[in-house]
Order: sequence, then C-alpha cells, then structure tokens
Amino acid sequence: MIIRQAFFEGTIKAGQEEAFKAYVADKLMPMWLAFPGIKEVRVLYNIERDEGAPPYPMALSTMYESREALAAALDSPVRYESREMTKGLLAMFDGHIHHHVFDLALS
Repeated sequence: MIIRQAFFEGTIKAGQEEAFKAYVADKLMPMWLAFPGIKEVRVLYNIERDEGAPPYPMALSTMYESREALAAALDSPVRYESREMTKGLLAMFDGHIHHHVFDLALS
C-alpha cells in the first residue's frame, strides 16, 4: 500500500478553527473520497505536540494500492478541482503544505 500525506505546517488563523474544519468536512472530504483508486482518507487534527516541535494543525493521509494508482489519482480531474477548492481553505491558514509518500509496511 502507498500512503500520501499532506502536512499543514503553520497555524489556522485565530477564530477560524471551526470554519476550517467545516470547510474540510463539507467541501474537500467529498472530493478527496472521489479520487480514483482511493482506499482510505484520514484527516488528523493536532491536539498536542512536543515542546519545540513545529506546528502541524492538520495532516491529510490517503491510501492507494500502488504508485500507479496514486499517479492516476494525482492526474485526475477531481484532484485538480480539489486543488482549486483548497484555495478557500488556505485563506484560513498561515503556513505551507508539504507532501510525503510512504510505502506502508504490512505485517
């Protein structure tokens, strides 16, 4: 399995926390779930971190069968639509997003 994660490094603008979460749930999650080949979508909201650790208020984790399935999802129309929709989320966020792809070791 291939896992692609998006780490939101920074802060949600003060007073925008609930609107941020609602935007993810109402506008972005349906799009992410429509990515072709997607097996799982998880949205993680930070509740605490080690002292001195950088702030990651949200992480998005998606799962695919293979690198080919991930590539197809990233090249799909719905992915480009979701990128456009993400601009509204970024209006409530100060920071940047970086992505990482992992190979899930199954036991």
